[in-house]
Amino acid sequence: MDKEVDSPVSDNNAVQAKTDVVLVGAGIMSATLGALLRELQPDWSISVFERLDAAAAESSDPWNNAGTGHSALCELNYTPENSDGSVDIAKAINVNEQFQVSRQFWAHAVEKGILTEPREFINPIPHVSFVHGADNVKYLRARYDALAGHPLFAGMEYTERPEEFARRLPLMAKGRDFSDPVALNWTDGGTDVDFGALTKQLLGHVGASGGLVYFGHEVTDISKQSDGTWDVKVHNRRTGARRKVNAKFVFVGAGGGALHLLQKSGIAEAKGFGGFPVSGAFLRCTNPELIAQHRAKVYGKAAVGAPPMSVPHLDTRVIGGKPGLLFGPYAGWSPKFLKEGRVTDLPGSVKPNNLLSMLGVGVSELGLVKYLVSELTKSEAGRIETLREFVPQALGKDWELITAGQRVQVIRRAKGKGGVLEFGTAVVSAADGSIAGLLGASPGASTAVPAMLDVMQRCFGEQYKAWEPQLKQMVPSLGVKLSDNESLFREVWDWSNRVLQLESADAVATAAAV
Repeated sequence: MDKEVDSPVSDNNAVQAKTDVVLVGAGIMSATLGALLRELQPDWSISVFERLDAAAAESSDPWNNAGTGHSALCELNYTPENSDGSVDIAKAINVNEQFQVSRQFWAHAVEKGILTEPREFINPIPHVSFVHGADNVKYLRARYDALAGHPLFAGMEYTERPEEFARRLPLMAKGRDFSDPVALNWTDGGTDVDFGALTKQLLGHVGASGGLVYFGHEVTDISKQSDGTWDVKVHNRRTGARRKVNAKFVFVGAGGGALHLLQKSGIAEAKGFGGFPVSGAFLRCTNPELIAQHRAKVYGKAAVGAPPMSVPHLDTRVIGGKPGLLFGPYAGWSPKFLKEGRVTDLPGSVKPNNLLSMLGVGVSELGLVKYLVSELTKSEAGRIETLREFVPQALGKDWELITAGQRVQVIRRAKGKGGVLEFGTAVVSAADGSIAGLLGASPGASTAVPAMLDVMQRCFGEQYKAWEPQLKQMVPSLGVKLSDNESLFREVWDWSNRVLQLESADAVATAAAV
């Protein structure tokens, strides 16, 4: 990948280069779109600009946010309880469908040599939902009953038995008072995904196949030209040099930085959008003996008033081939839109066209504000006490606090409400398809492939029709709901399991013993 050294530029208004595609940000979204376009249109020129000095250094980094292959197997925020006690599984099915698309593309990419080492970025890990208390146990049983018969959730298990709990989750069982009822939904078919490693492999392919990837280069402005192209102003943060690149298509995959650039583009579709930043922290286990006692992603229920992204989880992660263990997230707050951002990010995002949206959220999300205040005032002892809901005998000496990435939740204008806070991802694209960007957070990285296919369909309508036969080779279920085609689901599941080397659930256990 090119690490360009700029020569002095005498005229900052001159266009120094032309390209077919500019990708802003070197995270999982840009990497995925770049890899897809290299396969479909190898004759197109692609330039990637990243303000930091490495790929996947913000939200795609495994120690920041992106770590779970979100497939709704264990995340309880995707299966809300209805007033009559039934469980709504619609969102869980949708998220799972999207993750299956990502899995298929990754398997295709391994077969094609785009991705080289699947074990570097994906490993089999059980996904588990955990609750305690009689009312929560009743809810989890209803969740299991609603999901277990569905093709995408086949193999899910349910147990309330303390002895089975202790066998599967020994670290969580030690010192637990089982007079308080517990229940688990357990699925062996879950995965852990290191989106940092995945991003680097995908970007490596983009660079090796002719794309240009520039680190330490910040996009400062985007402006539409009379011929429908875009002039992209770029600042080399190492040398101070500035340049202007002209592109036929721009994708803004800059995480929390996307909102500012979409606003600068002036497209009507970005008007009214705002962003609410939420930071976070995790407790990371430093005791190898404890790490070896737990091999699962265990998700609980979010606290009252907490955003869905704050669902507590005790999470096995495999990073650099080594298993690790973290708990969290603990929510925090900062006006920055990126971990390496600026304190002026939030105030700078307030515009006349989104002021009402921002103010409306301030009134409607008082519960969230109260939750954030309580989190910000939590002491080290308070954080360990929260951890003990999952690990009853947790000691502070075995855990260290690490800062996670920033998430910027979408604020969207709503009729009669000013603005509403949305916990998800939103694709924003111009009517002419010349520019698009992605806003929001979870499930984010896990749905990168369907999100980028959505961008391509919106922005390259005519080409997309011509690409469909090739896309169906990459994603065999493209255009089909696997929920409605169990035989196809089983076929692509078995294929992707084999190619991604997920057939052996003992892989991580073996790694842990090394």
